[in-house]
Amino acid sequence: MLAPKRVKHRKQQRGNRRGKAYRGSSVAFGQYGLKAMEPGWISNKQIEAARVALTRHIKRGGKVWIRIFPDKPITVKPAETRMGKGKGNPEYWVAVVKAGRILFELDGVSSELAETAFRLASNKLPIKTRFVQAASIVS
Repeated sequence: MLAPKRVKHRKQQRGNRRGKAYRGSSVAFGQYGLKAMEPGWISNKQIEAARVALTRHIKRGGKVWIRIFPDKPITVKPAETRMGKGKGNPEYWVAVVKAGRILFELDGVSSELAETAFRLASNKLPIKTRFVQAASIVS
């Protein structure tokens, strides 16, 4: 599972997910990408499940880049606990994703294989996504 090695603060506030992603919104490394179409939190387990689905479908061919990292701790209070008594303990990590962010990139496979692999990976994610290709510059 992805998680930070160390953090400055153990607990964080929730923040907001509004707006569009300007950074990380274009395919930079591979030929194909999976783009987020709505904002949301993606947990480390969901990222790992999508990565496994992606690499298994392409039969470990090509190269995969994960463009998001879960660096936000989510705290949960224990079940059947009364209100108050402070904030709960960190339970898992999420990546904050805004609309337009590239989540995964892929290279070294055909377009049809990449599209089906990304469809399988997107079924593991809690947000709507779209298959995109890198803008090829013809000179």
